[in-house]
Amino acid sequence: MRTYNRTLSLVLSLFALAIVCCSFIRAVSYADNKLNMPYKAAGLTKEEAAAHLLSRFTYGARVGEVEEVVKTGLDKWLKGQLEGDAKDEELNGLLTSYDAINLTNKQAEDVFPQPARINRMAISEGYVNKDSVNNGNSKYQRDAVANFMKDKGYRPQAELFRQLINQKILRATYTKNQFREIMTDFWFNHFNVALNKNQCAIFVPAYERDVIRPNVFGNFDQLLLKTAKSPAMLMYLDNFSSSGINVPVPGADNANMMGIGQQQKVKENIQKRFLQARQQRKGNGGLNENYAREVMELHTLGVDGGYTQNDVTEAARILTGWTVAPMGNGGYGSATQKIIDRVGENNLRNKGYVLDGDFFFAINRHDSGEKMVLGKKFEAGGGYEEGEALLEMLAHHKSTANFISKKIATRFVNDNPPQSLIDKMAKTFLSKNGNIKDVIITMVNSPEFWSKEALREKTKSPFELAISTARSLNADISQPYQLYTWINRMGQQMYYYQAPTGFPDRGQYWINTGSLLNRMNFGLAFASQKIPGVNINLLALNDNHEPESAVSALETYSKLIMPERDLDKTIDRLKPMLNDPELQQKVADAAAKNNQNNQNNSVVMQNGNTTDNEKMKPGKGKKAIENPVVKQQAGNSTMLAQVVGVIIGSPEFQRK
Repeated sequence: MRTYNRTLSLVLSLFALAIVCCSFIRAVSYADNKLNMPYKAAGLTKEEAAAHLLSRFTYGARVGEVEEVVKTGLDKWLKGQLEGDAKDEELNGLLTSYDAINLTNKQAEDVFPQPARINRMAISEGYVNKDSVNNGNSKYQRDAVANFMKDKGYRPQAELFRQLINQKILRATYTKNQFREIMTDFWFNHFNVALNKNQCAIFVPAYERDVIRPNVFGNFDQLLLKTAKSPAMLMYLDNFSSSGINVPVPGADNANMMGIGQQQKVKENIQKRFLQARQQRKGNGGLNENYAREVMELHTLGVDGGYTQNDVTEAARILTGWTVAPMGNGGYGSATQKIIDRVGENNLRNKGYVLDGDFFFAINRHDSGEKMVLGKKFEAGGGYEEGEALLEMLAHHKSTANFISKKIATRFVNDNPPQSLIDKMAKTFLSKNGNIKDVIITMVNSPEFWSKEALREKTKSPFELAISTARSLNADISQPYQLYTWINRMGQQMYYYQAPTGFPDRGQYWINTGSLLNRMNFGLAFASQKIPGVNINLLALNDNHEPESAVSALETYSKLIMPERDLDKTIDRLKPMLNDPELQQKVADAAAKNNQNNQNNSVVMQNGNTTDNEKMKPGKGKKAIENPVVKQQAGNSTMLAQVVGVIIGSPEFQRK
């Protein structure tokens, strides 16, 4: 009995110790996540620090928002943004008219089929005479296909893409979770896919919604794995079609039931037969190295990350068989569906296949030989799990920690972040399992984030300029696609950047003579309400007080739109532009002439007309505006519009 009591006492003591240890671990974890923003040491006031946080972690401060952040508390505000779960009833109301943005990939395939598939179905059902297809895209064929789509309830993919673009503009402008939306843009750009690659385009909306946005503050390895398995990425970088030499061995399915010696013999047998098969075939069959190369160069290690071309080839072999699950009724993946039907969905794992949502691992297309990547050996006979192991290894590599930390610092500090900051962030990345939120907290807690080299040292992209303008002027946007046409004109065609690098995050990429003209033209057009479906009330920003003069308006609205800045020099530079009655026409003419000389800056302006589906009905917009023309006359004089347009187009407003 005494022995039992002693044992029980020991167990209870150990249990109590475990509770204390867990409490300590939680306390340490909380302490590690504590925000100790050293802005005072950098000589900043609380208001200036709030303005800096807003410039980095929102798409632009609204009038009065600096004071709101100070009142809330800087640390409490930023913690709320890092959680990113504030209720967005207003935004959700604006998005209700976009019925396609919540479709699954399979639903999107069924509702918005690719043109080639539509043509095949139209021919199959007799709407198009197959002999007439040889005539090319004739009016007869277009009309026949249009009738087929109307009868069957199919919709053109352009409509889905337009809804995707519209929702992005509305989210960026109106969401309370500003930092989550900025990080969604950051990671989408890092793991870039593009609408102008037909095979992946239909999967882009769900990619942003389900793969990127929910995971922006989590662990990097999970984000990497989810992007690797997404149909958009599999199609964009062609890994969906990559296949290798496969030499299945009888009995390999039961390897887990074998002894170690038996398993080793199976692996040796696989490797032997693999080498024999390789000698009999020229090259690597259907091996595609695109994704393997980019996952190392762009997604994880970086171009100087220490890998070789042989590592790329070996990684590509590991990732063979990673493809897309069958999509829609008759969409992509009919061959895969035959495998699923033959093997049986409940028996796939036993046979080495993996079906996980929209992802499918085809063991019959997997390279079953031995591989070596970055010095790590992957034994022969591996399957899906070796792909996971590869991505996990890349995600936790020291080069990845440095590369990702530098990209985050470049986005949120300046174009050339100091190595001292990158080192601190990379250390956190490695010690915290690649947790993105912890890396950001380390950045914000570092003096480098608050230094004079970081304040207003980033140049806004065209998208950021448009959204910050809308937020600064408290705009009501009922036709967001009209803003998109201006963003294109300024040089950024969202979702269409074809290279896997994504848009460069350096000011020199965005700024040249032509772009500056377009930016000034945009500012003047926005302020004078020449962008359809975008309405503002400039007087309301100043409590409906009419400035006495153009100079007075410049001083007042510069402080409202660019809070907590020393604006004396800015105001002096802008004064000469205030009283030129032909300024707007001169800027528009110069911008138009420049655009004629550079056709790449006017990609889709001809498609700027908004469809009836996109026009907000009364009560659907942020505020119901029955007569925007009356509002423009009441709240925006010509003088005031020109002053505000000059501010928006100024170099100072271009910086964040």
